[in-house]
Amino acid sequence: MSGTFTFTVFKGDKSGVPKKATTTKPEQLTGDNVLVKVTASGLCGTDLHYKTEDMVLGHEGVGVVEAAGPDCKFLKKGDRVGWGYEHDSCGHCQQCLSGNETYCPKRAMYGFADRDQGSFASHAVWREAFLFKIPDEMSDEDAAPMQCGGATVFNALHAYNAMQTETVGIMGVGGLGHLAIQFAAKMGCRVVVLSGTDSKKEEAMRLGAHEFITTKGKKELQVSQPLNRLLVCTSAQPNWEQLIPILAPGAWVHPLSVDQGNFEIPYIPLLLGAITIQGSVVAPRYIHQRMLEFAALHKIKPVVQTFPMTEAGIKDAMEKLDQGKVHFRAVLKPE
Repeated sequence: MSGTFTFTVFKGDKSGVPKKATTTKPEQLTGDNVLVKVTASGLCGTDLHYKTEDMVLGHEGVGVVEAAGPDCKFLKKGDRVGWGYEHDSCGHCQQCLSGNETYCPKRAMYGFADRDQGSFASHAVWREAFLFKIPDEMSDEDAAPMQCGGATVFNALHAYNAMQTETVGIMGVGGLGHLAIQFAAKMGCRVVVLSGTDSKKEEAMRLGAHEFITTKGKKELQVSQPLNRLLVCTSAQPNWEQLIPILAPGAWVHPLSVDQGNFEIPYIPLLLGAITIQGSVVAPRYIHQRMLEFAALHKIKPVVQTFPMTEAGIKDAMEKLDQGKVHFRAVLKPE
């Protein structure tokens, strides 16, 4: 009988303060399971939703392969890999077969499945099929926020056929928005950034924005060209009365941040403008892989603040994120 392997994890707690714990897995890997030693983890807004749950936190993982199971065909010891929100799917349904496994009825997603593992940890065991090779040009700490934040915004542009002739609005210059600006600009789109105040204007322009519009206190917004596509990257739902007049006929709206309650938008303008509201989650695997390759080629990088992967470091990072004091993305690194 084979032994077991125990590794360090950091879990949510009723107190809201992360606690150090352990997870045990069989030492002998089966199937296409891969043992990964974590070298960096992004901190995402979604992690805050689970901080009081009895589960291992983190879903923007990057690490090095330490061992590969007998059915692994592509990964070997020493490879750098990443993983994101989805860990598994059935592989046989229409969603899986069409490259939309993020909507598989049996999908295994962060927060719902595999709650004994996460990226706030020393190690993790995941299927080879749901791990992504990290391009050589990308550092571990730059790759980590790409596994969810980068994949989410790239998916909205790629899966729904953004064209280089479009004017793309990015609402909110934060963890998602600052990556969306870079991806849209490098895809050749005209990028219009919408933000409450002009405090982030200089940085948004440096990241690739062509135009910057402040929204606070304004009844009407003025843009040089109507928006063909709008990515909503703010933490709360926006004022649609203010935004609909600047959308082009046939515009697509992608609400990407997570907010509770109902989605409400003026009905007649939606009809008259032929506006599409497109829900989406993180990228399926083929788009996730393309996102990493595109980011490496075009030198797209998150702006990160690093914290130690300790109880105190995770607590500090989560509190700062909750208070809006993280400059774009927090990344945890083992000491």
